[in-house]
Amino acid sequence: MKVVIVGCGRVGAALAAQLARESHDVHVIDREQAARRRLPPRFPGRFQAGNGFSRSILEQAGIARSDAVVAVTSSDNSNLVIARIAKETFRVPTVLAHVHDPRRANLYQGLGIPTVCDVTWSVHRIHQMLLHRHLVPDVTFGNGETLLVRSALPAYLAGRKLSEFEVDGEIRVVEVTRDGRSLMPRQNTTAAPGDVVTFVVAAHCLHRLRAFLDKELGT
Repeated sequence: MKVVIVGCGRVGAALAAQLARESHDVHVIDREQAARRRLPPRFPGRFQAGNGFSRSILEQAGIARSDAVVAVTSSDNSNLVIARIAKETFRVPTVLAHVHDPRRANLYQGLGIPTVCDVTWSVHRIHQMLLHRHLVPDVTFGNGETLLVRSALPAYLAGRKLSEFEVDGEIRVVEVTRDGRSLMPRQNTTAAPGDVVTFVVAAHCLHRLRAFLDKELGT
């Protein structure tokens, strides 16, 4: 992906470093040139000093061609402006914002902008929301190490035992919604067309669950 990150504080720098390690095209913007020091010495992405809600700065960063914009500055107001510009002006497919004051989260949500509030797991949460868009966790536990995820089950898995989808210590099936009714699966419960399955998954194994489901989802 091509990702523009506005804000090179602890969250922005850590997220940029992680995405760059995964070979994504990362462009970081921060008001202070000195913020560049928070990035790794051999950071392969680009850094630009400037005002993150300046349209000219965003255009120089390639926002018009970006797959995602992440606003993680120290100001909630700035993050809202940046997110709205990215979403409404440049039509960026994925726009995420960090919110320092949880009371403002509803404002962002009302504008269709997903938010992250808790600093302790912001990097992991944003990373998951960027790379696993159809598997955004409904609930997280601890500091984000364990996730509760719901997903429609691909049709090609119908007839297989739900217990076959589990990986010890990594993925567990805890609930199935079938024909509008919820049930707790038994060891011999088989998947049916249209099932929506609730998984408990270790955060570091989310990619494994996604790969398992993507054959039919096509994402």
